[in-house]
Amino acid sequence: MVLGGGRGPGTLAGSVRRATAAAEPPAAGATTPGAATGPRTLGYRARAHPYARLALDPRFSAFWIGQTLSLFGDRLHQVALGVLVYAATDSPLATGLVFLAATVPNLLLGPVAGTFVDRWDHKKVMVTSDLLRGGLVLTIPFAVAQSVVLVYPIVFLVTTVSIFFRPAKAAVVPRIVQPDDLLAANSATWTGETLADIIGYPLAGIFVAFLGMALPIAFFADAATYLISAVLLFAIAIPPVAREAIDRGGNAFRRFGGELMDGWRYLRGQPALYQNTIISAVAQTSIGATIALTVVYARDWLDPALIPYPGNYAAIETAIGVGNLIGGFAVGAIGSRLRKGPLIVGGMIAMGAGTVLLGLTSNVALALVGATVVGVANLIYIIPTQTLFGEVVPMQLMGRVIAFRSSLVFGAMTGAMAFSGVLAESLGVGLVIAAFGMVTVLAGLLGAVLPAVRDPDGAVRRAAARDAPAQP
Repeated sequence: MVLGGGRGPGTLAGSVRRATAAAEPPAAGATTPGAATGPRTLGYRARAHPYARLALDPRFSAFWIGQTLSLFGDRLHQVALGVLVYAATDSPLATGLVFLAATVPNLLLGPVAGTFVDRWDHKKVMVTSDLLRGGLVLTIPFAVAQSVVLVYPIVFLVTTVSIFFRPAKAAVVPRIVQPDDLLAANSATWTGETLADIIGYPLAGIFVAFLGMALPIAFFADAATYLISAVLLFAIAIPPVAREAIDRGGNAFRRFGGELMDGWRYLRGQPALYQNTIISAVAQTSIGATIALTVVYARDWLDPALIPYPGNYAAIETAIGVGNLIGGFAVGAIGSRLRKGPLIVGGMIAMGAGTVLLGLTSNVALALVGATVVGVANLIYIIPTQTLFGEVVPMQLMGRVIAFRSSLVFGAMTGAMAFSGVLAESLGVGLVIAAFGMVTVLAGLLGAVLPAVRDPDGAVRRAAARDAPAQP
């Protein structure tokens, strides 16, 4: 198989469908020479499964492998950086600022980046972003050796580049898979991220706990994975998107502003997308608080008898990854048979409940249970949400709409990171995490009473009927 060699959305997946369709038994009374008779075989069912079709699609395989490897490297350097900063400063606030620096660009630059991405070639954006991020990550261990303060702008720049990568990635996935495979493709993408969690975090714990001076390997490995991802993305054939000619004259700035606002108006005009975004922004505050405080939680709150620090930190992150893996596989396998609304609402409520358990216990075993619940529930609501946007948003607006959504969600997470770090200086870190978990539970309950969140597909149909031209 040549990775990235496919042409057209789901070319290979479509050939699998045709091949397997040829193997179906003929209709009653029909006679087809050489046609198979009897029930569908196990091989037929296996080849017809969305995951099998995606695995046989060379472009999606290349895309998935590259993204999973780069995420694997990210997990290595995330643990190493958090532990290094907390060891150097002994301050929950200073440690939280590392993760805050990684989210502020989403709030400041997200919509603007999305507008540019919609104008640019998405493949070039992703390849260039990977190369830039790899170079920036290489500098982190050298910056730490000089001063912890230097880490903040580097992390800021890494996220700034990622802002351009993310909407380009969201716009590419629907173009390299069949529409029927989009939910499974989103599930597989998130599952790859969780595999990186499961493998990367334990290895990161080993690096931090036992390798000592070899800790920079985590950053070098991450840079290498970005390079591999760039090479694989470069090899993928991605269908182009039809775009209007770009005005480079005197009114170019005005046109740019108009394009930027087109994304906001579309998001605002679709109740299913807008209400989901607002509820998600509130729900994700618990993620922001947990990201900022997990290092502090592991060192100062958890009982070290079962798993000492920093191993317990890696264990918590691994448990979240295991939960993501379970949730991703479950949604990918059966999610297409279920309504998106109950998955989104139920996932939010369960994620909040798991966060509350995580914050209220100092027992490592119970903390791992809570972290696993958080991981499972997170993907139960994230994957249907991502699929909803992929199904509804026009491709020419995808970058701007996703960028506005990301700015709102990450903006809320950014505020939660900063606020939770301040609260943790005076209150117990576990209590702060539990409080933000309750916020997520309340967000899910609110979503249950909002029609466009509870039944997004129905809201999309109503919006389409509203916008349809009147019949003469």
